[in-house]
Amino acid sequence: MNLFLILIISFVLSCIFVKVTIKYAAMFGLVDNPKVRHHPATLHKKIVPRAGGLPIFVSFIITSMLMIPYSQKLLGIMLGGLFLVSAGLLDDKYDLKNKYKFFAQVVAAVIVVASGIGITYITNPVHIFGGGDIVRLDNVRIIFDFLGTHSILVLADLFALFWIIWVINMVNFSAGVDGQLGGIGVIALMVIFAVSLRFYPDPGQTIVTKLALIGAGATLGFLIFNFYPAKIFPGDSGSYFLGFLIAVLSILSSAKVGTVILVMAIPLIDGVFTVIRRIVEHRSPFLGDRKHLHHRLLELGLSQRAVSLFYWLLCAILGAVALILPATQKLFAGVFIAIIVLGGIIWLNINLPTKARE
Repeated sequence: MNLFLILIISFVLSCIFVKVTIKYAAMFGLVDNPKVRHHPATLHKKIVPRAGGLPIFVSFIITSMLMIPYSQKLLGIMLGGLFLVSAGLLDDKYDLKNKYKFFAQVVAAVIVVASGIGITYITNPVHIFGGGDIVRLDNVRIIFDFLGTHSILVLADLFALFWIIWVINMVNFSAGVDGQLGGIGVIALMVIFAVSLRFYPDPGQTIVTKLALIGAGATLGFLIFNFYPAKIFPGDSGSYFLGFLIAVLSILSSAKVGTVILVMAIPLIDGVFTVIRRIVEHRSPFLGDRKHLHHRLLELGLSQRAVSLFYWLLCAILGAVALILPATQKLFAGVFIAIIVLGGIIWLNINLPTKARE
């Protein structure tokens, strides 16, 4: 099947559904009104439709059903995504409490893991965990009978659950300026697509290849309307689903979790720093503020477009590096980049006091 056709179908469907969402969002109360919804990270001055995850998800589902044969793993991804997008839409409308949103993330991750998607091993390039090039995570197994014989891979499943929930939240933290999230999502999914091509048309990787393209096309269709000045916001429905999809496909793509970590090093490091900073400040790690890296860049005088392009460029460069370097060099590159980015974030937080916003 022509892979380019898959990309085009998801892109066109996304553009259509984005326009529909923009037209009817206000009718269902799925809008962000800065005069009503007070949030310290708000940058816009006018009412903007939310629920950007809905057109992305709908185009993703339709294209997947048309282009990919049914499988248990595909069903798990669809059901997990459906639950997460539904919760995100409720938050887009009602601003749910953080504990309910976190519960939705856990449920979506459990659905995916229950469908058979797990991280059975991690690479061990410098033999940190002893001998061997890989560390098996499927050694501890619990077998039980319930309508047939089933098994739980304790370490593999727990690692997968943690990874999915972590990426969802880190990606959600990257929705600060117009176009930022969508661009990062397209680049990350295209890198996963490129990784999967190394094994294409292996049946085990075909689903990854196609789903990554479908997700990239759907996200690109949304990005056209989300780039500054945004006509629609992703909302939690969009950021949650994109983070969920990136996390799950990175697991399916021969467990190339390290590749995704390197590609998304900037938002992931910023997210980890943000969580730690808020905990140290005795605040909820999910409580918004204006101390993210993208906010600091805005305070330096960069425009929203410039900040988005800055993130896109760095993610694209890191994506290329991740595709070229072997595992050992990838690890050292990741550590080097983490030190530089973390140092920059700390410097900006020390030297750029947050402007009070009431």
